[in-house]
Amino acid sequence: MLARVRGAVGRTATVTGALVLAGGLGNDIFTLPGAAAAVAAAGVGLASNPKVLRAPESVRWTAISLYAAPHTGCAAILVGERLAPEGPVSVLVQAAVVALWTGATWMLRPGLTARELADEALAQELADAAKAAETAAVVPVTSTYASEAARWWGETFAIEGGLAPGTVLLDHQQVSDQCVALVIGTQKRGQPVPDISKSGLSAALDLPEEQIDVGPVPGRGAGVRLLVLGQRPVAVADEGSVDSDAAVWAEIAATAMPGVELIEATTYEMPKELT
Repeated sequence: MLARVRGAVGRTATVTGALVLAGGLGNDIFTLPGAAAAVAAAGVGLASNPKVLRAPESVRWTAISLYAAPHTGCAAILVGERLAPEGPVSVLVQAAVVALWTGATWMLRPGLTARELADEALAQELADAAKAAETAAVVPVTSTYASEAARWWGETFAIEGGLAPGTVLLDHQQVSDQCVALVIGTQKRGQPVPDISKSGLSAALDLPEEQIDVGPVPGRGAGVRLLVLGQRPVAVADEGSVDSDAAVWAEIAATAMPGVELIEATTYEMPKELT
């Protein structure tokens, strides 16, 4: 209903403008009142079309200019009629310009075109925003790791269905060329580290089970576990050394992980991710 009313008002304004322009061909009295009326009509029309005034910034001024184009053209033609020289040729040219303005305004309907332009721009912005929100919603959250070793642990063992799901590699130390100590924690604070299968680690790392030791971290709770992989260093007793247990502890003291049991094992090359 509102669209029909606006259409009727626009048609009426076009006819009125054509009559004023036709009157201005032979009488200058129409110039100033007609130009003022055209400017006022443009202002009232824009004020009654907030859709055009509030159009997206990308098309706002284009829509406003398009809406006000007939009014601006009408005022310019009225001024031109007053300034044009007298004579039959001049009158014919002015009449042709008036006819062109009337036909273009009637056929193109700039007011309707401006509103449609604003609607299309707004719909496009909403579609882009919805698409961006949908894209952001489906973008997977990638885990960040403090080191390559932490990434290796997270992507190899801490995955869902892995040997140690929900765990993270907190620290690791190279005890010797063939032995590494890992401190494993849980992703959620307050939960114990799940049982880590020695046989599973042995199969995954191709490492003998006797070279795998999973135990507590001295002074810490069940939320962290000490995992020692590989052949432990064996102390060689001499006159300047203390007993073998103290010598082994001196080897791994940098890891702050005492209490590791020493056993005999065959030589094994460690995976490159742990070196």
